[in-house]
Amino acid sequence: MCGIAGILALNATAKPPSREALLRMAAAVSHRGPDERGLYRDRRAGLAHARLSVVDLQHGQQPLADAEGLTWIVFNGEIFNYLELRDRLIALGHRFRTRSDTEVVLHAYQEWGQSAFERLNGQWALAIWNAVSGRLVLSRDRYGICPLHFCEHGGHLFFASEIKAIFASGASIPRSLDPAGLNQTFTLWAAVAPQTVFEGIREVRPGHVRVYDKGVAHEQAFWQPRFPKIGDQDEDRFRGSLNEAVEVVQAALEAATASRMTQADVPVGCYLSGGLDSSLVAKLGRRFAGERFHTFSLRFADAEYDETDFQRLVAARTASEHHEIVVSRGDIADVFPEVVRHAERPILRTAPAPLFLLSRLVRERGIKVVLTGEGADEMFAGYDLFREGKIRRFWGRQPTSTRRALLLQRLYPYLSRSPVHEQALARQFFGRNIAAHQAPGFAHDTRWRTTSAIKRLFCPDISAAVERCDAVTELLSMLPPEFRRWNTLAQDQHLEIQTLMSSYLLSAQGDRMLMAHSVEGRFPFLDDNVAALANKLPDAYKLHGLDEKHVLKRMAAPLLPLEVVARKKQPYRAPNALSFFASGAPAYIGDALSETALRAAGVFDPNSVTSLVRKCQAKTGGGDMSNTDNMALVGVLSTQLLHQQFVAVRPDGAVVPDLSVDVDYENRQRVPA
Repeated sequence: MCGIAGILALNATAKPPSREALLRMAAAVSHRGPDERGLYRDRRAGLAHARLSVVDLQHGQQPLADAEGLTWIVFNGEIFNYLELRDRLIALGHRFRTRSDTEVVLHAYQEWGQSAFERLNGQWALAIWNAVSGRLVLSRDRYGICPLHFCEHGGHLFFASEIKAIFASGASIPRSLDPAGLNQTFTLWAAVAPQTVFEGIREVRPGHVRVYDKGVAHEQAFWQPRFPKIGDQDEDRFRGSLNEAVEVVQAALEAATASRMTQADVPVGCYLSGGLDSSLVAKLGRRFAGERFHTFSLRFADAEYDETDFQRLVAARTASEHHEIVVSRGDIADVFPEVVRHAERPILRTAPAPLFLLSRLVRERGIKVVLTGEGADEMFAGYDLFREGKIRRFWGRQPTSTRRALLLQRLYPYLSRSPVHEQALARQFFGRNIAAHQAPGFAHDTRWRTTSAIKRLFCPDISAAVERCDAVTELLSMLPPEFRRWNTLAQDQHLEIQTLMSSYLLSAQGDRMLMAHSVEGRFPFLDDNVAALANKLPDAYKLHGLDEKHVLKRMAAPLLPLEVVARKKQPYRAPNALSFFASGAPAYIGDALSETALRAAGVFDPNSVTSLVRKCQAKTGGGDMSNTDNMALVGVLSTQLLHQQFVAVRPDGAVVPDLSVDVDYENRQRVPA
């Protein structure tokens, strides 16, 4: 992974991009690429790159140009089928100067145009500029693993991997929180691209290309998710047995893991949570790791969240060099401001904070790349949400049935304050809106309704603004035309991928926490071939009755310890709001939640927040907080910190030591910076 940034003059009267602005933008994302920086400028466009060297360590410098020096690219990510594409392009007459996948992407675009992105299997955000045609192309991978933001202001387009780089340009871009983005966050858990929580800042949608032709923008999808359509017998679907499915899924996952382990000129490690997904990835990754294989695990001082025993079982089975870090509530509170600064959005859980600490451990051990099990739950129906949707739809067809409602007791066994613990409460909570069991988003409505309760804390002005926009309606308006022809599990999977996975797990909890310490994450379950295969499988191979990830469990049985395969699903969680109220809590917490700070930010009602804080303080002596109050406190605190870091105080735009190579637009000759 790397950091990219750039400026485009949208019309003839706009000033050329300044070298100083580009250097400031590159400096703002230097944590994404600490190894070197590069720069290109001409009279219309400027590109900047901060490099994390993983492949072709000697010749992978960017920005990279074609042989004529007319088309330039800055690229963040990895293409795992680039060797096959390279061979095909060579057969078509292309000649290469480096071994990098970046050069393959550039040649692929020159050969196939925008359809080149359909051929890429990987994770990326990129910009391609042609000085002759005046065309800038921005593209982002299918699931939004790599971030890419943009802003049109003052006759210029500014784009970058992270928002802080756009603000660092020095262009006096207005800074304020966007009520629409806040509304989505406090409904869906995150703003969904193209929306962000900052006014005027947008995000390229996953699986899309955004093109500026002589300053005029147009955007289109190069990829759309595909699931078999109900009643279409000719639809491409998997028709083999469950045993055959186990074989093809294992082959696809092995190939995906192999490419992610071997396509690097540096060692590749693995995150190991102790759950099924990361354990499978670790087991497969060990085969391609050579003599040494590093695994990394989070442990928690709170026993409720700790999975040490399972982690050590798998580490022993894989004979890895295992590294652990123990995280306490105080640790979470200490690093939370840094977590928010890197996340660049409000967050409703503290879960990113331990991952921030884990990536720091990875980097301290000299590892730049790690595999993770992210994506398995979305692709193979691993979450309780999918089971909940199935039960509630089953119940909704006979809403007076008491026996069907009893199935709710199978949900959320790991939550200390689960609504299923009391039958009357469960029937009331899950039975709301049960008549709409055929409506899009039905499986998600309990989560969205619970999260939306936090909006009661908004101040009157924000409340009035969010009432004018409906986050769920906006989300459902962006659904693919084929959505209603998919079965209900496919619908639930797509919405989970679009919202929680792409907008939160891969972003605030994924890329941003990894790259905060210059660590690249790779995700075998999000390989294009693995994901496409998962979408073709019959529902029962994924959610067999109420047994989640059934085909993966069958695959894992001979590979992993029985204790790991047979354990109940326990999603990754971390201590939440009470982390901020232990004795010796950092002073920033009280400052951020003070009446003065709340009124300055203008997002939350001070009286309502004060009541919430008192409720949290009352629980420090013992007792659990509700899930809603936990999310509310973390959401308020992270929003307040976000306002302090990005709106009230301008991020430091100082230029770090200049390691770049500049290209002078007068003679297009490469010269020392």
